Amino acid sequence: MQAVAAAPENLDVPWYLPFTGKRQVETAWHSGLSLHDALNGAKPGFVQFVPQEQLPPDEAYEAFIWRTGTVPTRDNLHDFFNGLVWLAFPETKRRLNELQAAEIARRGIASTRGPLRDALTLFDENGAVLDAPAPLWKALAARDWHSLFVTQRALWAEARLLVFGHALLEKLTTPRKALTAHVLLPWPEAGRLPALDDRALARSLDPDCLVGKPFVPLPVLGVPGWWPENELPDFYDDAKVFRPGR
Repeated sequence: MQAVAAAPENLDVPWYLPFTGKRQVETAWHSGLSLHDALNGAKPGFVQFVPQEQLPPDEAYEAFIWRTGTVPTRDNLHDFFNGLVWLAFPETKRRLNELQAAEIARRGIASTRGPLRDALTLFDENGAVLDAPAPLWKALAARDWHSLFVTQRALWAEARLLVFGHALLEKLTTPRKALTAHVLLPWPEAGRLPALDDRALARSLDPDCLVGKPFVPLPVLGVPGWWPENELPDFYDDAKVFRPGR
């Protein structure tokens, strides 16, 4: 069956650990349920999942979710991970949808999304949130990969990284060194993001800040403990991935 063939093989890796309910949804999907029924069986909070066919051809996806409280869902990995993020971080997903829908209502649908919708989409698809000591943040912002991953490697024991973007979660089913998240930077007045707290993260998504695309790239398989190969001395010498100023 298509759903069984599409289901991920390994969810017991660091980047999937924050997503509670993943095993329940995966098992139900494997059993032959449609993905939207499998997700609804995990008792989502703010939305229900419905077949993709319920999305009218003339209505924007984000506007439809905001209007109906339902998420059009296809039987594929991309929507599997989108559903898991909705289950684990419903307030943040709802905030993103609220901001998207408001922009669509204000500006309509054009050939380009505009800066705010671009930033919202980037975070929704490829974003990550990091809770880390200040020296790691400083090294990340400077793209100082040697300091971030080698010199200050021990500090990662005090850090937590959440891959939020469902498109990146999908790509990580076949891990490659070059896979890179866009990490949301702390707002200047916040100093440090309230990472992995759904309600606090939702509150922190301010459109005035997001419009400036406050993100910094992070090759996620470089994170200590996330990939066995990064224990090798030459792992971070790959200038195609870990290049200064990237």
